[in-house]
Amino acid sequence: KLYQSIEELQVDLDAWLEHYNSDRTHQGKMCCGRTPMETLLDGKKLWKEKVGQLN
Repeated sequence: KLYQSIEELQVDLDAWLEHYNSDRTHQGKMCCGRTPMETLLDGKKLWKEKVGQLN
């Protein structure tokens, strides 16, 4: 696809990033079939629990 403007390209890049991070499951070591966003949010919960135990 040839883009006519930076804005047009940005729209497609934003859509691709949303799909990649929120819709498409990954088989990577840390994702284990989850989306990257699910992995991030699960890790954030664990991190908060660990930090809470330190206080």
